[in-house]
Amino acid sequence: MDDRVVIGLFRHGVTYANVNKQFCGWTDVSVTEEGLMALRGMQVPDYDWIVSSDLTRCVQTASAFWSQTPNQKKGFREFHFGEWENKTHAELKHIPVYRDWLNDYTIQVPGGDSYVAFAERVEEEFQQVLTEMAEQNIHRTAIVTHGGVIRHLLSVFAPEEKSFSDWTSDNGQGYELSGSLSAMRRGERCISLQAVPSMEKNNG
Repeated sequence: MDDRVVIGLFRHGVTYANVNKQFCGWTDVSVTEEGLMALRGMQVPDYDWIVSSDLTRCVQTASAFWSQTPNQKKGFREFHFGEWENKTHAELKHIPVYRDWLNDYTIQVPGGDSYVAFAERVEEEFQQVLTEMAEQNIHRTAIVTHGGVIRHLLSVFAPEEKSFSDWTSDNGQGYELSGSLSAMRRGERCISLQAVPSMEKNNG
């Protein structure tokens, strides 16, 4: 088979947790009505296979973008913020371990993920997707997931070596990674990366 593949990484639409600047990892919140309208007005590429986190905001986003039913995968959930779930920076800034974590995100979050555990989970799920693509001869896959997941995958697979904290991922926006499937299965970086066009649909 042709070894070149394209993988789109899309962040879910805007939620009230995003609006309120809350830490929202495994809490199952929905995209706002305004957010859904914005998603439906965007033009995104077509893909052979649609994958998403199993949380509602990602499933909603995938359904707004494409007619295919997304294959839901728990491994693509966001970082689990534990005791900090649904809290804001203002509510947490007095806590010493939180202040330490702001300077070193590898510190274990109380009751939640460590960065190492999060990274291992995400990479294991990504490798499973690559395996399924190889087995089913799939060349174009979209993954609808969360900001932290996208930033980690870019830090590992993007052509340009940048740290997790140097990447950004906006709601409803995406990136496309292009490269050799066999190379990615070996953990090697992709050949190219581009922001995915998501212009408003032409109503004319």
